[in-house]
Amino acid sequence: MRFFTQRRRFSELSEQEVLALAISSEEDDAQIYRSYAARLREEFPATAAVFDGMAAEEDTHRSRLIDLHRERFGETIPLIRREHVAGYYARRPVWLIQNLSLDRIRAEAEGMERDAEKFYRMAAARTTDARTRDLLGELAQAEAGHQAAAGELEKAHLGADEKQTEEDMAHRQFILTWVQPGLAGLMDGSVSTLAPIFATAFATQDTHTTFLVGLAASVGAGISMGFTEAASDDGALSGRGSPTKRGIAAGVMTTLGGLGHALPYLIPHFWTATVTAFIVVFIELWAIVWIQNRYMETPFLRATFQVVLGGALVFAAGVLIGGG
Repeated sequence: MRFFTQRRRFSELSEQEVLALAISSEEDDAQIYRSYAARLREEFPATAAVFDGMAAEEDTHRSRLIDLHRERFGETIPLIRREHVAGYYARRPVWLIQNLSLDRIRAEAEGMERDAEKFYRMAAARTTDARTRDLLGELAQAEAGHQAAAGELEKAHLGADEKQTEEDMAHRQFILTWVQPGLAGLMDGSVSTLAPIFATAFATQDTHTTFLVGLAASVGAGISMGFTEAASDDGALSGRGSPTKRGIAAGVMTTLGGLGHALPYLIPHFWTATVTAFIVVFIELWAIVWIQNRYMETPFLRATFQVVLGGALVFAAGVLIGGG
């Protein structure tokens, strides 16, 4: 098996190498926690303080491990990291936290400690060397202690009021970055493409031509809406978040909104395709009403009036123009 991989198996590591691996892992985890804290400090200072405390805990454990290594094996610590050991638990690259929500970052941190504890306990159960087994057991207890320390730090820095405030801020950011531009795109795609699609359908009564027009209108509108949203606001002052994320949300939802009632025209029979498209339009408009009411807190009757009436007028215009 060594022919296929240059990673060492855990069973091949000496006690000194196991200790060195624990030291490097503690160092990496402390850096990850500090990255989390830096990422969250501006918007979620209470949670950032929790991660600062967890990083300090990792530093303390690393210092104790280094002291133990110095006593047993001297000053020189072998260079061995988790990526050098086959089957060792992996950590998510730090740059990926930019795309994680607050709750996901908290869950990621809990998983880090849980994975480390589980690995050490499984490794301790498999080893036949008593001293190595004792060492791994101590490391497992240390990781369990990290979880308890994290809980105490959260209680100290993140009370119920602070946690609710941060959750409200995270929800608001989700609305501004994803829901709002996505909803605008869905409305634009669903409503603005009604007229050209149904005008083409009733003018030609050719399902293939109607589908091509609908596909072109949907994709074109999606590209235009996506770039417009991304270029309209960099998010620095408005707090609406990444322009790239907003552009993706707006562009994708615009395209999907148009494709919803274009895809039925893949059906060869004209009236079957048209009736199916009517049903899809009905579902799309009521989905927009639901999203407005659920996430944007628009009163249901107002959202119904705005969306359904507007969509009906555009739909009627397309049918009348195409039929004429």
